[in-house]
Amino acid sequence: MSNSASSPRPWLTPRNLLWASVCVAVLTIALKTLAWYVTGSVGLLSDAMESFVNLASAVFALAMVTVAQLPADDNHPYGHHKAEYFSSGFEGILIVGVSAGIMWAAVHRLMDPQPLEQVGWGLGLSVLSSALNGLLAWVMFRTAREHRSIALEADARHLVTDVWTSAGVLVGLVGAAFTGWLWLDSVAAIIVALNILKEGVELVWRSSQGLMDEAVEPEVQSTIDATLQGFVQGQPPGALRFDHVTTRRAGQRRYVDMHMHMPADWTLHHAAELRGQVERALMAAVPGLRATIELLPTDVEAHFDDRPDDPKDAVQ
Repeated sequence: MSNSASSPRPWLTPRNLLWASVCVAVLTIALKTLAWYVTGSVGLLSDAMESFVNLASAVFALAMVTVAQLPADDNHPYGHHKAEYFSSGFEGILIVGVSAGIMWAAVHRLMDPQPLEQVGWGLGLSVLSSALNGLLAWVMFRTAREHRSIALEADARHLVTDVWTSAGVLVGLVGAAFTGWLWLDSVAAIIVALNILKEGVELVWRSSQGLMDEAVEPEVQSTIDATLQGFVQGQPPGALRFDHVTTRRAGQRRYVDMHMHMPADWTLHHAAELRGQVERALMAAVPGLRATIELLPTDVEAHFDDRPDDPKDAVQ
């Protein structure tokens, strides 16, 4: 769950930063389009094309983050947190598409090189837009970790990709201007396109894994195991054990389901009280975690047709 209420920077929320991303995207589109217009560089044209993708991605991410923050309802009893994965996947697809467009334009210009003009102005405008994107991406990465927002992280990664795109384009532009080898401009654009293609494919893959209920991160799983082990050690040997510990991720949320085995002669009140302690400890150890614990006597085993219990899953 978001911890913006207790954050020393409550204004640094995913929504606010995505609004900032929209504004920066509009500004960089203007700067890069002007840079392409005054130079005629196909590399700068490819850079401007990616900025249009930045704008579309930021708008879609803003919409999905807004949906993800909606409370649970009758049709979505677990909330709307997975909406962020749609944003990340959409952004990845757009990145793949723009990389294809850049390569097409670059190959076309490679076959028919054109002279470059007013390179100094183009360099200045491109550097300014890259600085804006780099600064915003840095702030976004920090906030994405605090809020566990994959939509914000995806937008930040896209902005970093844009910075690398601009850097590659500038190298090609400077090389072409100083050597007279006009083909360097096109080659730089092709290399940049291949780089952002890789970034787009990775984003699509990560989103697909999230939509398929991927397990929590290894460090989060270790925290859960350590918390459960602490309760086991606090009881007489063999009195308490946990098994069928299953986790999944859904946007900002983390979920864990498990069985808690205890002596059959314990009272229901005692068992329920201990379960409450375990739930609170887990949620305190892993912010945003929701725990579901089924109580069972020590000598009773639960069986699942689709996932037989593995001894290594047990915490005892």
